[in-house]
Amino acid sequence: MMEKADPAQKLYTRMRLWEFPDQYVIEPTDGSIGSYLAISRVDGSMNLIDDIPQCSGLRVPKIQPVFGVIGILKLLAGSYLLVITEREHVGSYLGHPIFKVSSLKVFPCDHSLKNSPIEQKRMETEFSGLLGIAERTPGLYFSYDVNITLSLQRLHNLGDESKLLPLWRQADPRFLWNNYMLEVLIDNKLDPYLLPVIQGSFQNFQAAIGKEIIDITLIARRCTRRTGTRLWRRGADSDGYVANFVETEQIMQFNGHTASFVQVRGSIPLLWEQIVDLTYKPRFEIMRLEEAPRVIERHLLDLRKKYGNVLAVDLVNKHGSEGRLSEKFASTMQHVISDDVRYLHFDFHRVCGHVHFERLSILYDQIEDFLVKNRYLLLNEKGEKVEEQLGVVRTNCIDCLDRTNVTQSMIGRKMLEFQLRRIGVFDAEESISTHPNFDENFKILWANHGDDISIQYSGTPALKGDFVRCGQRTVQGILKDGYNALVRYYLNNFRDGTKQDAIDLLQGHYIVSVSRDLIPTSQKGGLEAIASFPLAFSLVVAGFFFTIMSLRQAQNDLRHLFFSVLWASMSIAIAAYVKANGRIFCNRPRLHKPRS
Repeated sequence: MMEKADPAQKLYTRMRLWEFPDQYVIEPTDGSIGSYLAISRVDGSMNLIDDIPQCSGLRVPKIQPVFGVIGILKLLAGSYLLVITEREHVGSYLGHPIFKVSSLKVFPCDHSLKNSPIEQKRMETEFSGLLGIAERTPGLYFSYDVNITLSLQRLHNLGDESKLLPLWRQADPRFLWNNYMLEVLIDNKLDPYLLPVIQGSFQNFQAAIGKEIIDITLIARRCTRRTGTRLWRRGADSDGYVANFVETEQIMQFNGHTASFVQVRGSIPLLWEQIVDLTYKPRFEIMRLEEAPRVIERHLLDLRKKYGNVLAVDLVNKHGSEGRLSEKFASTMQHVISDDVRYLHFDFHRVCGHVHFERLSILYDQIEDFLVKNRYLLLNEKGEKVEEQLGVVRTNCIDCLDRTNVTQSMIGRKMLEFQLRRIGVFDAEESISTHPNFDENFKILWANHGDDISIQYSGTPALKGDFVRCGQRTVQGILKDGYNALVRYYLNNFRDGTKQDAIDLLQGHYIVSVSRDLIPTSQKGGLEAIASFPLAFSLVVAGFFFTIMSLRQAQNDLRHLFFSVLWASMSIAIAAYVKANGRIFCNRPRLHKPRS
């Protein structure tokens, strides 16, 4: 029997945070009647109080508005309070307002560090330094009134007792971004402060069709099980959870009808990785091939439990560096194909090239029967279920970003046209493209959606976004793709290792422990202790500069010819050494150490 929550006990929507010398106090200011939350600045312990403490001495406490408590993160000696200090209203979901986190702030509760050993203080400082990255986490969304971790179909199917539970109890833990950080608040039974937050995207627009207004919403929910950065989180883990797994839900509301269609994306479910080594495309490495069938089976079992029938659409190249991955994925899938699991390979680059994305119609012709058979959710004017989605299309490329978003936007367009014909808005020959304003807004919706997902995983907007946004490839779009590709290269090699550590810390994938044999993040041995790409690059540039200067002087003094050869040799030797040992010159994760 589930514990019933008091339906009158709502989440606090506005609060004030008081900074006292020994504690933080969070005061609800939205008119709710409730106790204040006091958090010790010594060790992060919590208790409810009835009044704001009296100010002692001349020091006046700082006060600032907050709009939600993300949670508490415990490190070696201190705890850290994460709160939302700014929010942006971005739309509504089933009539309830949805907010985006505009500003997140970390408040340390680490006064106990004063009595800690020097080594522990240093390690705490290094770990807490990663929380600065947490304050810049993109794409966080929340609602005080409705559970946005669940798709509309799952929300509709919730039992009456489940609907009475607090939002955090209803939430799908896969998509609850602050799941780990809420644990301390859950232990203290602080339901009015337990705000579920997702990472992903929320896009919405309204357009006119005739005299009626259609409302389209696109929601992305990022799974936290194997979350991370583009090159440091690839493939699946041994439990079948994959990197960059995102559930995308497209919702249509028109004249009392509501329809929903869900798709998913996720990395190829094999144990594979790319070791960052300064090359533009690090080679793919498939590990423990004998475990591939079990990993894929676990992954598909999870998908079938949650979504029903599965159609896996693989968009990677059949040949080249991607070919081995594709071949292993295809061969392993042959052992699990059944009435409710299908696999389809579509070589996106071979068929569509870099400009002919209209050829995706070839792919659609191959999957149309699955889409027609497995339908979508449709609710009538009374909120009664008329149709139900019975299966899901799972799309992947290598990154599950650029090719995947173009493909998902095509599928989303086709399904929306199905829905509009079903409720009698479109006739048999009518399409979204016959309504220019609607068509333009739909393209922008999916382009922004793709950019949001891409920024969270790769650090840049999606490539090929001009086709999604404009319906065709443009010179400006191709140039922008080139720029974003270079930015991705820089971030992957010189920034994402530290970002991966921060993500692992926030998600509880790495639990800090005093008893663990921790290697401080700054402690490196051997060549890695002195390896610095900026230094090596500067020496190479300086060497070639002196080479040119010496050559100019060689006409007057042949000794300069010797020096020019010396400088050139030094530059070439350093460049060759960096190329051969690229892995140690990259910014690598320190918490979960990658293979060398």
